[in-house]
Amino acid sequence: MSDPDPTRESTDPAPDARAGRHAAGRPDHHDPTAGLGGAPPAHSALTLRLVLASFGLVACIVGAVLAAGAPDLRGMLILLIVLAVVAAVDILVILRRKRRGEPG
Repeated sequence: MSDPDPTRESTDPAPDARAGRHAAGRPDHHDPTAGLGGAPPAHSALTLRLVLASFGLVACIVGAVLAAGAPDLRGMLILLIVLAVVAAVDILVILRRKRRGEPG
């Protein structure tokens, strides 16, 4: 058996690509500002977004619990519940994107 030709590229995708993960993020992503003025390519701040969404979820839940005790704050209670749901959905979207291998 002969050794494979090192100049020939394999058509077999990398193990990360087969699993749906890409080392450098999504392959179809194009950063229009990459290299503009010598700047490094931009990366999504998913971790920061995750921290802020988690803080918002906790703050909204605490506020909703406090507003539930006051009968004159029903509007505030509804608003805080809606914002908590939005924060929870955002956390799920962020975790899905991070699991896919997007940088950030």
